[in-house]
Amino acid sequence: MAELDLQEQEQVEALKAWWKENGKWVTGAVVAGLLGYAAIQYWKDYRADQSAEAAKLYAEVEKQAASNDAKRIGDAADALVSRYGGSAYAPRGQLLAAQASLQARDAARAKVQLQWVIEHAEEKGLQDTARLKLASVLLDEKNYDEALKQLDAAHPESFTGLYADLKGDVLSAQGKIDEARAAYQQALERTDAQSSYRNLIQLKLDGLGGK
Repeated sequence: MAELDLQEQEQVEALKAWWKENGKWVTGAVVAGLLGYAAIQYWKDYRADQSAEAAKLYAEVEKQAASNDAKRIGDAADALVSRYGGSAYAPRGQLLAAQASLQARDAARAKVQLQWVIEHAEEKGLQDTARLKLASVLLDEKNYDEALKQLDAAHPESFTGLYADLKGDVLSAQGKIDEARAAYQQALERTDAQSSYRNLIQLKLDGLGGK
């Protein structure tokens, strides 16, 4: 029994020595873990609050969109960007504002709004949509080279038909008939066979004549 007590005492002394040497590190690690967990929870709560506030401002953009007043829509979208530019709502607000600007024939402001989406949106689909709209504006301005730069940017397969069709429009406007024909043909091949949009592409392709 005395031998067992001696062994237990040696174990206790060894534990005390280990704790003396490593206790601060262990405590620090535990504290760091707790602080990290607290920080994560705080960040989640903060992001939730930020998202809720951003959603309110986006709702205001949508409300203004019903007014068809491009300035008010743009101002509401800018307010959303200035306060919650990193939210998922900001690029959506800018796309709505850009559409309103185009309807108001304010291409200059629309280009700024679309460029913001291209540079800041985290969702590729929003970037691709903005790039497509921007290329269309540039085509209207006869800025063909810049339009083609936008359309040559990498994009998902789901956008290929739309990009190729608009590229055909740009090339056709430049008088590059063979290249336009190839672009329209690609657009046809990449557009759903059941889509009525194919009819418009086919009409443009037929309008080029030739092959």
